[in-house]
Order: sequence, then structure tokens, then C-alpha cells
Amino acid sequence: MDIIANIKKEIASVIENAIIELEKKGEISFGEEGFNQEIETEIPKEKKNGDFSSNIAMKITKLVKKPPVVTANLLLDNFKLENTYIEKAEIAGPGFINFYLKKDWLYDSLKTICDMGEDYGKVNVGNGEKIVVEYVSANPTGPMHMGNARGGVIGDVLANVLKCAGYDVTKEFYINDAGAQIEKFGKSLEARYMQKILGEDAFEFPEDGYQGEDIGVHAQNYIDINGDKLVNMESSERQKALIDYALPINIEGLKTGLANYKIHYDVWFPESIIHNNGEVKETIEELKKSSLTYEKDGALWLKATEFGCEKDEVLIRQNGIPTYFAVDIAYHRNKFEKRNFSRAINIWGADHHGHVARMKGAMEAVGISGDRLDVIIMQLVRLMRNNEVARMSKRTGKMITLSDLIEEIGVDAARFFFNLRQAGSHLDFDLDLAVAQNSENPVFYVQYAHARIASIINSLKEEGIDIKSHKDVDLSLLNKQEEYDLIEKIAQYPQEITISAQTEDPSRITRYVLDVASSFHTFYNAPDCRVKCEDEKLMASRLLMINCVKTVIGNALNLLGIDAPEKM
Repeated sequence: MDIIANIKKEIASVIENAIIELEKKGEISFGEEGFNQEIETEIPKEKKNGDFSSNIAMKITKLVKKPPVVTANLLLDNFKLENTYIEKAEIAGPGFINFYLKKDWLYDSLKTICDMGEDYGKVNVGNGEKIVVEYVSANPTGPMHMGNARGGVIGDVLANVLKCAGYDVTKEFYINDAGAQIEKFGKSLEARYMQKILGEDAFEFPEDGYQGEDIGVHAQNYIDINGDKLVNMESSERQKALIDYALPINIEGLKTGLANYKIHYDVWFPESIIHNNGEVKETIEELKKSSLTYEKDGALWLKATEFGCEKDEVLIRQNGIPTYFAVDIAYHRNKFEKRNFSRAINIWGADHHGHVARMKGAMEAVGISGDRLDVIIMQLVRLMRNNEVARMSKRTGKMITLSDLIEEIGVDAARFFFNLRQAGSHLDFDLDLAVAQNSENPVFYVQYAHARIASIINSLKEEGIDIKSHKDVDLSLLNKQEEYDLIEKIAQYPQEITISAQTEDPSRITRYVLDVASSFHTFYNAPDCRVKCEDEKLMASRLLMINCVKTVIGNALNLLGIDAPEKM
């Protein structure tokens, strides 16, 4: 349940009924089409302008042929506010109508949180729409890096938010287990294998091969198990044997690493499936039917310039092998046509920005609306330590990997910090701040608020003071401004879920729970707002209220994949 959404509907209904009444009286007219305007409400930036505001009088001024202020006053005179949360309405500025609510809505919010508990925040704006969210999808040829770390939490939290908002969501990892990068992987493994047996000078390492230490480790482990039995094989057979050995290990490593990052997928989709079942060839044939392809220099091209790209793209190389782009089109076609997802959301790095228009256009070319594909482009991350860019891993001497990061700062800090800003903004990740045990560290600040509330509740429980049902508590005793502000903030949680889902911006939830923690600490530090006090009725009301705050913080942290500790 979303009480704010219900209040907005209530305000819209009051306005619409007033318009109907004015039309009956002949004081305004919308002609033959009648009134068909959307009635919008928003929360004013300043409290003095009420709890909600509507610009409807200005929106319809041309239709009713009256000045906005005149229209607003006519509406106001015909408002029926009985049995609503609205206490009064006033005209402001050029014709805004400001609505002031009774405090009952705040108290009813607390009752709703008490009744719904862990389900509080769930809404149904998605109506079961079937969505696949694909994120990370790192090549299984080496360890995950910082782009994977940020994209992982953005995709994971977005999927959680969409589920909470009533969408049918599938979390998916696309395994690149075929194509050029796997060929390179095989050649790199072969080179290290042969070098370890015959000597480094006996076998040349490919110029563009994978240089990571893990390649050598795989080669040595294979030798430890199987010896030199591959030495006299054909190169292609040797590479296949090494790939068949190392690739499953790498994929299992990806699964383990992501599980340690609290990311669990519904589907691990191997690229090899669409090669083996003929979907790549089938997709190429569909593209040919669209008249958007042509042959040139022995290759098959897509007329990507027809949908805004700077140049056309190769689909089939001169050697007859499909490009990654062609395979990617087949994969996305699989999402929409084979598995019937209504919408697909991809989390891509900034280096894929130019690929968005190409992929949307390719979808149009195979008869699928490009609007069904949403791509969230995330910007780069800079890891900072001592106000300097942190470049090196202590262990490997390479770029810091996801596992390095988790080992240094923990999962909760990593997930919180990577989702603190919108995906499209650059992020400076302060490693020193992420491990700080003080209020300057935002994840510590939020978790400490949850733990502090738990401590208050447990301390009072030890004294025999339990949380009462809202039916047995006088919530009207909560009348301090700090209490009003705190209740209003936790009442906004379902709205935050709705907006976050609709804008595909999961960082809203991270910033929101930080605001909730701030409102709680303001309440907690106010001299007149002690929970344990001589007035037992007031104490019961405040105890119920902070338990509601604890519920909201806990629900939000759960959505973020972050622990909500009872003690710190």
C-alpha cells in the first residue's frame, strides 16, 4: 500500500468533482470533448506551501478561458473535503492550489507499516510485466574488475526494485563462451601449456593473448592432472581440451565471486546456445529480409546509418564467421521472441555507448520495437586512497579486482558506495571512507541507525516494556516537528520504490535510506524526543514509531543487498 499515492488520487478526485460541479453550474465549459486533462500533484519544496500542490488551474486556463487565479478560486469554492485527509486548500502565486493535510495521514502511515512489516514498500505499478535484467556478463577469461563491480550492484538492486514494484523480473548473466575471445583464451592457454613443458622459447605466445597469471595457473594445473598428453595433438584439439578444462573453472569462479558479492542470478545464459541451435543463422536470414543488409568486399553488412549510426556494421566477416554484433542481435531476439520478455534492460559500460543505437536499430530490423530495449550506461569508477587514485593491488600488482575490493572494504560498503550515485555519473570511490567506523561513512551511518533502534527496543524489552499494537497506542501524542518529519520520510518509501522502478534509477533507494537515517538521528538527538520517558503513553507511541523506522531501514537495506545489523 502507498498512502501518498492514495492521497494524490484523493486530491485528484476532489479537483475532478469540483470541475464536474462547475460544469453543471455552467461556470466553466470544456466543450464537446469534456474534461480530459491529467491532474498532477507534487510535493512543494517548502513546507509553508503545503503538503501537496497542483497546477491544474494553469493547465486548463486556455480551455476555460479564465485567468488561472479565477479558475483556482472557482475550484476552491467547490471543493468537498469531508472524509478526506485534506484539512484545507489555499491559492498561491499565479494559480497554484496548495493542499494542507491533517496529521491523520502520518499516523495511518505508521499503522500501515506495522501491518505490512517486511512487505511494506511493495507496490504493483508493474502489473506483472515480464522483464529481463542483464548485468555484469563479464568474459569468463579472467577476473572481474571495477566496471563489473559497479554494474553488478546497479543491475542487482534495479532488479530487486522492479520486483518490489510488481514486475516479473529475471536476473540474467550472459556467458560469452563462444567467439573470438574464447579462441584467444584457447590460444593463450595453449601457449602457456607448451611453454611450461617445452620451455618459453619453444612456443611463441600470441601477441594479443591474455597475459594474466591465471592463464599460467590453469596450464600448470592441467599439467599436474594430465601431464604432457596434449603436446603431440593438433593445435585445434589441444586448444579445445584446455578450454574445456579451464572455462568451467572460470565460470564457476564467476558464480562464486558474484555470490560473495551477494549477486545470485535466475539464469546463466551461454552464448553457445544460440550458435548451436541455429538462432544466429536464423537471425541473419531475418535481417536479410528487412532490406537493411548488403554485401560488400565478401562480407555482409547492416545499414546501421539508417538508424542514426555513424557507419554501417559488419554482420558476417569475409571468412563466413558472424561478428559479435550479429550474435548479440540473435541473443536479444532470443529474449524477446523466444522467451517472450516484454522488456529487456542491459547495464553497459561507458565504452558501449555507441552500441546502443546500433542494437535498438537492429531490433527494429528484425521486427522488434527498439523501445523494448533499455540500456543503462554507467560511467567509470576511480578508486581513491589518501586522496590519490588507487591503482595497484597489493597481491597481484595488477588493477584491483572485485575480490580484492571485497576483501579490503567488505561487501556492504562496496554495494552501498557503488549505488550511491546515478549510473550515468562518474564515481570517485573513497576507500578510506568506506572502512571508517564513524558517521562520515554513509553505510555505517545507516546501519548504525538500524542497530541503535534495535538497541533501544531490546533495552526497553529487558525492562518489561514491549512494542504495543497500534490499536492500543495513542499516535496523536507524536506531535513534535522531528516526529512529523521522521514519519513523513518513512511514509515516502513506497513512492521511492515506484519512482525508482519507473526511472530505472536504483540509486534513489540508497540516497533515500540515508535520508531516513538522518531524520532518525535528528529525532534521536532532539532534547524533547527521548523514547524512554516518564509519560508511558508517549513512550509507547515513540517505541512503535521507531520500530516502524527500523522496519523501513531494514526493508531498504534488504533491497540493496546490505545487512541490517541488530548490534554494532
